[in-house]
Amino acid sequence: MKRILLCLGFFLTFSLAMNAQKKSDLITEINSLKSQLDSVNTQLAEAQRNEKASLAKAESFEGQALQLRDANKTLMKNLNSFSELSSQNSTNMNKAMESLNAKEKQLKAINDAIASNDSTALVVLTNAKQTLGENAKIGVANGTVIISSDLNSIFGSDTANTIATSAESWIEKIGQILIANPQMAVTIEGLSMTGNLDLPAQQASAISSALQRLSIAAERITAIGKDGNLKEGILIKIHPKFDEFYTMVKDNMKNAN
Repeated sequence: MKRILLCLGFFLTFSLAMNAQKKSDLITEINSLKSQLDSVNTQLAEAQRNEKASLAKAESFEGQALQLRDANKTLMKNLNSFSELSSQNSTNMNKAMESLNAKEKQLKAINDAIASNDSTALVVLTNAKQTLGENAKIGVANGTVIISSDLNSIFGSDTANTIATSAESWIEKIGQILIANPQMAVTIEGLSMTGNLDLPAQQASAISSALQRLSIAAERITAIGKDGNLKEGILIKIHPKFDEFYTMVKDNMKNAN
């Protein structure tokens, strides 16, 4: 009986010892698990903080990206506007250059016509000097050859309106100049210093009639009386036919376009 009790006591003691050992191990394991749990919680908290920071950065980057897209849209819009404006300016510049070139061609046409007239005037001047002699009163102004004479040399007096016989050769020489230059017209100006234009007009008409008798077409001749501003006499102005000269300039300008 004692042996049984001893055995039971030993077994009970052993069981208690084993239970105590298991309890200690469980406590140790629990503590270890708690430690691991705390570490995991710490890591989780850190991860959550990192996640929040990452989300904040991502949100910031997204905002910056949106701003960049908006800025890019604005830049592209401005670039397109600038391109359109540049294209328009280029078109306007081309039109301006075309207009300027056209004007330059027209101006060249006018200058060429004037130069041609000046060349013709030089030919007429040379012809007039050869025909009338170096002592004749001859000049050139604005492409017009001007031959002057006093009234006594042509009419014999200041108040006469009939050409003197001694002046007929002079009239014939004027006619020769006009015949040699059929593209030119002539304006005969009778100058008065009294203000009375009837007599100088009659004197100019007398010379006109004499030239027509020399086969100079009437449409080439203009005869007028003018105030000579304290001068009197006759001016023979040989010049281009103004209507034909205008037509020539006009045609040259058209051809230049």
